Amino acid sequence: MANVLLSVLAHPDDAEFLCGGALIRLIREKNWQVHIASMTAGDCGSAVHGPEEISRIRRQEGAKAATLVGATYHCLEEHDLRVFYNERALEKVTKLLRQVRPSVVITHSPSDYMPDHEMTSYVARAAAFAAPAPNFLRDRGGPPPLDRIPHLYYADAVEGKDPLGREIVPEFYVDISDVIETKAEMLACHASQRDWLRKHHGMDHYVESMRDWSAQQGRHCGVSFAEGFRQHLGHSYPQDNLLGSVLGTLARK
Repeated sequence: MANVLLSVLAHPDDAEFLCGGALIRLIREKNWQVHIASMTAGDCGSAVHGPEEISRIRRQEGAKAATLVGATYHCLEEHDLRVFYNERALEKVTKLLRQVRPSVVITHSPSDYMPDHEMTSYVARAAAFAAPAPNFLRDRGGPPPLDRIPHLYYADAVEGKDPLGREIVPEFYVDISDVIETKAEMLACHASQRDWLRKHHGMDHYVESMRDWSAQQGRHCGVSFAEGFRQHLGHSYPQDNLLGSVLGTLARK
């Protein structure tokens, strides 16, 4: 568990939108290894292509975005709107943690606008706890257990709101001003999403939406662009803020 980060988010492009700046900084400034995992291939993310075709397209887009910054993409092959906390999903994520052996895991906010995000958060949290347990999946093969529970962080909820529209305030912010252009390039790799977001979400120019959100978070802490995070500090999880100590933390003004 050296300098390795794994993001486990629901869909291709979620990492690019919510925490891509932090990932880029870890790679460029700190020489960390970064892995970007999506729970699904985005099989419902099109009004034009069928599920198999849009999944193929979106896996390629996810891999292209990761390769752009020197990261590695993984798809856990669950299905849109059917991400659940169950044995299959937990086994997949736990085995991925044991494979890449991260010291830091980033996932969705436990409270977010859609269940896929919330369930992914729950599965990632459970997998971080399970990955060091030697008897979990003992008879299933795969890599050995982790030495310890990794540091676990929650990225911003989409629009910074819970399902009832209440604000979710980050515990700390990370300055991404110097890498915002690269973050935009990563997100632009997901070209298939523009038509889908325009039709289903009523949202066009999703790269500009990311910029606007990052700028809004930056205004809260006095920089041009920022991303917000909260750390899971429950019993047995690491209590020191490793991500913050590596990238620096900014407080809300």
